[in-house]
Amino acid sequence: MKKIDLFYGVLIGIACCLLGSYIFIKAYMDLPLMESVQALRAQGSLGKLITLGAVLSLIAFFVLLKYNKDLMARGVILSLIILSIFTLLI
Repeated sequence: MKKIDLFYGVLIGIACCLLGSYIFIKAYMDLPLMESVQALRAQGSLGKLITLGAVLSLIAFFVLLKYNKDLMARGVILSLIILSIFTLLI
């Protein structure tokens, strides 16, 4: 069992979440990136932003399953669990 594949999966999941959040901010907010994040934090919607960004992680999960990268897919699920806990703590 290669532990590095699990780590790569976690990195893929977090990167997909960040990319999804960035795409959402650019598509729906008129402010620059940091000002948009600060505005969402002031509104209490930062957790919702992270949740919307996690949709791309699910797409990555299914792509990894298609290419038989099961351990990387587990890493993506682990990153979603980590992001869920982080969202609860915000």
